[in-house]
Amino acid sequence: MKYRLLASVAALALSAGAASAEYTLHVLHINDLHSRIEPVSSSDSTCSAEDDAAGKCFGGIARVATKIKELRDELTAAGENVIVLDAGDQYQGSLYYSTYKGELVAELMNAIGFDAMALGNHEFDDGPNGALELLEKVDFPVTSGNLDLSSSDELKGKVQDTVVLEVGGEKIGIVSALAVDTPETASPGPNITFQDEIESLAADAATLADAGVTKIIALTHVGYVKDQEIAAAAAGIDAIVGGHSHTLLGNMEGAAGAYPTMVAGPDGTEVPIATAYAYSKYVGHLVLTFDDDGKLTSAAGEPILLDASVIADPAMVARVAELGGPIEELKSRVVAETAEPIDGDRNSCRAQECTMGNLVADAMLARVAEQGVTIAIANGGGLRASIDAGDVTMGEVLTVLPFQNTLSTFQAPGATVVAALENGVSKYEEAAGRFVQVAGLKYSFDISQPAGSRVSDVMVKAGEDWAPIEPETIYGIVTNNYVRNGGDGFKMFATDAQNAYDFGPDLADVTAEYLAANTPYTPYVDGRITKK
Repeated sequence: MKYRLLASVAALALSAGAASAEYTLHVLHINDLHSRIEPVSSSDSTCSAEDDAAGKCFGGIARVATKIKELRDELTAAGENVIVLDAGDQYQGSLYYSTYKGELVAELMNAIGFDAMALGNHEFDDGPNGALELLEKVDFPVTSGNLDLSSSDELKGKVQDTVVLEVGGEKIGIVSALAVDTPETASPGPNITFQDEIESLAADAATLADAGVTKIIALTHVGYVKDQEIAAAAAGIDAIVGGHSHTLLGNMEGAAGAYPTMVAGPDGTEVPIATAYAYSKYVGHLVLTFDDDGKLTSAAGEPILLDASVIADPAMVARVAELGGPIEELKSRVVAETAEPIDGDRNSCRAQECTMGNLVADAMLARVAEQGVTIAIANGGGLRASIDAGDVTMGEVLTVLPFQNTLSTFQAPGATVVAALENGVSKYEEAAGRFVQVAGLKYSFDISQPAGSRVSDVMVKAGEDWAPIEPETIYGIVTNNYVRNGGDGFKMFATDAQNAYDFGPDLADVTAEYLAANTPYTPYVDGRITKK
């Protein structure tokens, strides 16, 4: 039996003088894979076959399959107890999803053999029917306990409030919650009601406890910050396995905290939180030990990097190659060249002016400038990857902009623009996707101020000069159809837009054509967004 992966991780004693553990559970988990079916580069964009052969790539669904099978087989052979969980957001992020949708997600997840999955917000990107494609084809339970689906004809009875897994003669309870702002970040439709995450999880944990389940894991898709709030406030939860915020935990450079992160619960007992970054780069391995009464006595583990040392599962590689055939020609078509990498990392584009944000906003504005549009607004959450230096393929552009959003043009007063900018920084601390990248506009923000009062120094382009934005003046604006219709909290555009047209060209095509017109493209920032 190999325990090398845990040898350097000390168990975290949760009670002084605890007796030797009566039950140990190994939780293998992933989250936010986002259709990274093929291996990815260090910047999370699709990796070339040449770089993969040279050992420069990470992840991909075939490496995920290898590592989960290897760990599960080794642990099971040694008589250990193992479950495999997914904390949501399999959907959206590559041409594989755009082409094959939920049917392929279900096929690959079934092949790997998950025991349970939490719904992520992006499972609703194609509405309730898009989620249904997955729910009807997976052979394991999908859960989200804070959703009221009683009025949803499509999803009623399809999503479980809780899950109970029998492992090694013990019952493992799974409770789950999905971020309540999902109607702003995806398209669940009007017939799904979201309940408070903490209240829902506590109630579901109590129900399981009343049924005699003594070991309860929260499988969440709410983000690392919210997971810590849940751990502190929701009674009855022994551990949290989360997703949504793409948070890296562990001892490596750039990690946001320890793996697992320990938070004191309502009764003072430490609750471990584990999450495993995103994009297929890691498989998390959380080890929980319980005493005879079902009390958690220790937690340990680490996320395992799926680098070139992990040999991709051959059957999965062959299936991915087969699926990739019909889209390979489109993916490989070179549309432009970039002199330097274009930074589309979420840590940049959801926090500050980033080169990918400037590229996309500039492309949007250039496309419609002749229509009298002077301001472009792009949500940072719509930018899903970086682009490496050198040739730029259409596949890379579509990986950055996978949502098939179209350009939307409209008119609105300056006060609405300022309200949109305030919305953009209102959840800055959560690295929310509503952070605004712009063109034809400059602004400053100060996160020491309360949300709603953070934006200042808003300037608009007037010819070659800059002038303060005027609250009553009507401006021509371009964004994408998702934002224009209120996504990511931009409800002011849905209500205040005049002469809106939401059916322009695809944003990925617009960006590819702009790159082609300006090749070789040189990424840049110019101070259009300032953090005070």
